Amino acid sequence: MVRFDSKLLFQQLQERKIQCENAVSTIKYLHEAGAKVILISSWDADDENTMKIVRAESIAGALSSVLQVKVVPVKLVTTHIHSAKQESNIILLENLFQFKEEPANCKGFARLLSSGVDIFVNDAFSQSHRVLASTVAISRFCYASIAGFHFEAVLSQLKNITKTSQKPYVAIIGGGNLVEKAAALRLLVSICDGLVFVGNIAFQIMHALGLPLPMKLVEHGATEEALTLINSMKSRSRAVIVPKDFLCLNNLNPEKLEIFSADCLVDGWQPVDLGPESLEEIASLVSKCKKILWIGPVRFGLSHSDAGEASRLGAVVDRLRSQNNLETILVGKVACTTVLGSNLNYSVIENASVVWEFLKGRSLPGLMALDRSYPFDIKWDGVYDDPTRPLVVDVGSGNGLFLFGMAKKTKDLNFLGLEINGKLVNRCLERVLQTGMKNGYFIRTNATSTFRSIISSYPGELVLVSIQCPNPDFNKPEHRWEMVQRSLIEAIADLLALDGKVFLQSDIEGVAIRMKSEFVKYGKGKIMVMDESEDASCYQRQWLNENPFGVRSDWEQHVLDRGANMYRLLLSKPAIIAGSTCRG
Repeated sequence: MVRFDSKLLFQQLQERKIQCENAVSTIKYLHEAGAKVILISSWDADDENTMKIVRAESIAGALSSVLQVKVVPVKLVTTHIHSAKQESNIILLENLFQFKEEPANCKGFARLLSSGVDIFVNDAFSQSHRVLASTVAISRFCYASIAGFHFEAVLSQLKNITKTSQKPYVAIIGGGNLVEKAAALRLLVSICDGLVFVGNIAFQIMHALGLPLPMKLVEHGATEEALTLINSMKSRSRAVIVPKDFLCLNNLNPEKLEIFSADCLVDGWQPVDLGPESLEEIASLVSKCKKILWIGPVRFGLSHSDAGEASRLGAVVDRLRSQNNLETILVGKVACTTVLGSNLNYSVIENASVVWEFLKGRSLPGLMALDRSYPFDIKWDGVYDDPTRPLVVDVGSGNGLFLFGMAKKTKDLNFLGLEINGKLVNRCLERVLQTGMKNGYFIRTNATSTFRSIISSYPGELVLVSIQCPNPDFNKPEHRWEMVQRSLIEAIADLLALDGKVFLQSDIEGVAIRMKSEFVKYGKGKIMVMDESEDASCYQRQWLNENPFGVRSDWEQHVLDRGANMYRLLLSKPAIIAGSTCRG
């Protein structure tokens, strides 16, 4: 299944009139490799790029023309999908925009989408900042979740924004909502040698600098944050440019344009573009650079026509790029479509929202859902005193009490907690630092999709994996075992050492039964259920009476204190399998 970027396809089909290699390269590759491909996407009929292509039949026809292969549109019904697979190797499901379950990240809807799917490929990077059923929840129901070629290419461009090997590095920052973007702006202050503020965000910096401005141009609550940014830039000796003058339009006579100094804006005149003095100062700074980032529109005040407003600055940027061979990154639709010259000479990221989220330091949900989203360059020798010791992994380690107790009790093993809650991980790492522990560590990650990537790089043997008390949600029963998915189980089965163990427990019997059945189903015949007696059948449904490690997690202790039961079992990867019995 390929989640493709419909806007990218529509833009290339309608606006740029070029071959749609970026939009369909992943689909082509998979088809030519012999895969059956199911395409999914979302398109808004009110979007100006999609007005002419609304129905799935039309999109399927356009894709058929580009791919030179028949693409069959089908309704989102499992029986229709299976019958359509007989007609074509590529089918297109109906518009996800019409399903409310899509933006709700509905797991039931994702399960329906992924029916019969082995591998999910996300090639819609522009949606990676959003939590959608077709990009996030769907990854829980597929054997593997990976990035497409376009997704990977744009991700590489995104990472390039924070690289500072090319100096001097200048950022041209447009748009508005300074308070909302404050964290991202602080990062840009730290990595760039100069910042040029244009658009509405420039007014907030100008106001904080004490320049007289009509109050209608000042964002509520932005002054304090603007002052913080200014002080940070001064302390780092960063060059800061705000407009010196504006090209203004007369509100009563829209055909009348005049140049006004930035400190002498007159009521009745609306700034619509940068003035010549501003453009000259920007050109002087940019001409000395090796790298430029332009993010956000040059929109002033209440104006709306971005294309006209940005063209003058676009001409300056394009001329200097050509003359000085500048590395140039364009972010946002306006920057991408109004800079003159060939876009082949630029790094282009058309969705600015994704970039702002990245610069704020936030995780991109669509990226985190993929199997290899975590940068697993872990320096194990810096984490543990001896990284060749056998490893114990606690999946969903919570506040780490189980691992801390185990690490204190057993010094000849290394212990690793994998937890999705960043606050809990930070607390655990602080405790590791405070106690000087050398055989314990914690990583913030979604272990369901990243377990293999992390543990495969560990130099020692994996001898024990524990999964304890997945959070139950009685309103959504599937949440009780959503952590224990096929991809995680198969990774454990492959990486666990011979005679290695898997410890499962829950205070809800149904959850424990489900975890057990999933390990039996997806363990590839390598993982066998153990009982307290070595000669017991591997498939008896008898729970362990006691925790075999003598170390309790906080939730286990809480359950036992209130007199409730824990449902525990131990599984093994035996060196020898004979009949239905196990040797641990």
